[in-house]
Amino acid sequence: MNAIKKLLGYVWMLLAPALICFLLYEAVQKISAANEIQRANVTLQWVIILLVFTPICVGFFIFGKYASANEYAHLPESSSEIE
Repeated sequence: MNAIKKLLGYVWMLLAPALICFLLYEAVQKISAANEIQRANVTLQWVIILLVFTPICVGFFIFGKYASANEYAHLPESSSEIE
């Protein structure tokens, strides 16, 4: 099970920047495809989307970093095990 956690940690660490790159690519495509009247609205929508999903992806990366470093190898089973 720990090997799976470690492997999935690397997956999360690769997936986070890939998601940001994909979102940036889609934002550029959608903004450039919008006509002049709709461009301001489309730009605002994509700025909001990027502002929401960037911290989520940073969290994915941090979670993956800890998982790949085996920080989740032993989780406490009771509150007495917590330091």
